[in-house]
Amino acid sequence: MTNFIFIVADDLGYADLGCYGGRTPVSPCLDRMARDGLRFTQGYSNSPVCSPTRFAMITGRYQYQLRGAAEEPMTARFYGSTEVGLPPSHPTLPSLLLGCGYRTALIGKWHLGYPPHFGPLLSGYEQHLGPLSGGVSYFSHLDREGKHDLVRNGEPADGGGRYLTDLLSDEAVDYVRERSADRQPFLLSLHYTAPHWPWETRGDGAARPEVDADIRHKDGGSIHVYQQMIREMDEGIGRLLDALDEGGIGEDTLVVFTSDNGGERFSDNWPLVGGKMDLTEGGIRVPYIVRWPKVVPAGTVTRQHSVTMDWAVTMLDIAGARPGPEVPLDGLSMLPVLRNPAMPFDRPLYWRMKYRRQKAMRDGPWKYLAIDDNEYLFDLSRDERERANLGRRHPDRLADMRRRYDEWNATMAPIPDDAKSILVYTEADMPAR
Repeated sequence: MTNFIFIVADDLGYADLGCYGGRTPVSPCLDRMARDGLRFTQGYSNSPVCSPTRFAMITGRYQYQLRGAAEEPMTARFYGSTEVGLPPSHPTLPSLLLGCGYRTALIGKWHLGYPPHFGPLLSGYEQHLGPLSGGVSYFSHLDREGKHDLVRNGEPADGGGRYLTDLLSDEAVDYVRERSADRQPFLLSLHYTAPHWPWETRGDGAARPEVDADIRHKDGGSIHVYQQMIREMDEGIGRLLDALDEGGIGEDTLVVFTSDNGGERFSDNWPLVGGKMDLTEGGIRVPYIVRWPKVVPAGTVTRQHSVTMDWAVTMLDIAGARPGPEVPLDGLSMLPVLRNPAMPFDRPLYWRMKYRRQKAMRDGPWKYLAIDDNEYLFDLSRDERERANLGRRHPDRLADMRRRYDEWNATMAPIPDDAKSILVYTEADMPAR
């Protein structure tokens, strides 16, 4: 049986890594992973913000199918909510694999609802260590309300003031060593908070009052701090990959690395425009690196369009598990592409955002984008930067993609009127456009 490791960075930009054109060396281990495996150049997140992508990631479905995905950020104000979160009754990647004899663990960020009605252990994970909310201080582990947010299996955990990225990496390495010893198949979801704010590196050494007072830390950070946060995450991933090989299970383990959405203020998204919270390419196109030595050819690249929810479906496909017909999957298995990266297939992708009434559709090289009352049509094969609006030159194509988008949107649940969505952010929180 194949093991699965799903590694997710938080707010990582498309071009932050060396293997995606990064201008500063920050990712030697991930760059090596790309050389040993497959790199997607046309990979997407299900949303330009965090929680909605994570709903899609764990279910293999468009997040719009679930009420909780309409709320972002999902902060501690939802503690005790019976409505906003991932329903424990909903089939998930970990619950379905657990039913097939897999061991399952989430190490890192959850951000899919709060106890007592929601949580990792209610949705298929046997073990969990990490924060429940969106972002915490890296040393004190306080959330944006100033509350301690480091949990082990549903109970408060003492992190000992350790740097959170290292704590998660160490836990993941220990988990892989345990599974290497008992030879039980496993799913490990390793969801870092790096390089999400607050802007702290291992070198800071301890919690800082100015960060704990405002962990969004809008008056702090720099490109250099941000890049060091990526380096420290990369080091942990390197140790994890080494542990797989040392345990003799690297060949039979599918490892996927990605980001939950596009980059924030210090990210490098070149040549893409926009960032987190945008349905422009910089907000939704993300790195995808895949390592599976037994199957995936080394040093390969694909232009296959892929989105976060596809990876749950891919892992279920490999394991021979599926939910019942009452819960149809929206993602597609990437297994054929992993076996033959040179043979991509066409499929449409759709997004929507309450903030600025954004809508987007990608079909082949074409992208339909609507922001407020403005509509755009881009040929991404020639204009990845989305600067040349071709709507006037191709009015029939624009009308057709608008129609198909509306038909798709009609099959999704409407955004509730009372959903806070991204409107709770202020302009000061948003990246420059």
